[in-house]
Amino acid sequence: MPEQDLSNAHWRKSTYSNGEGGNCVEVADGVPGLVPVRDSKVEHGPVVVVRAAAWAAFVGYCRTETSPAS
Repeated sequence: MPEQDLSNAHWRKSTYSNGEGGNCVEVADGVPGLVPVRDSKVEHGPVVVVRAAAWAAFVGYCRTETSPAS
């Protein structure tokens, strides 16, 4: 995958993040077909970039694993 310029990326924090510095994940919007992911506690740290389809599958899996049992 070619390197992406994320200097102007709009990062958003996971809705599961607490406001007290807990385990936080941020994703950046506006990179077609890709989802940049970083640790919000390390703002200038490394970024993992995954394909949007893989991210959607991951999020879908997390939702099914964290949903209350019926």
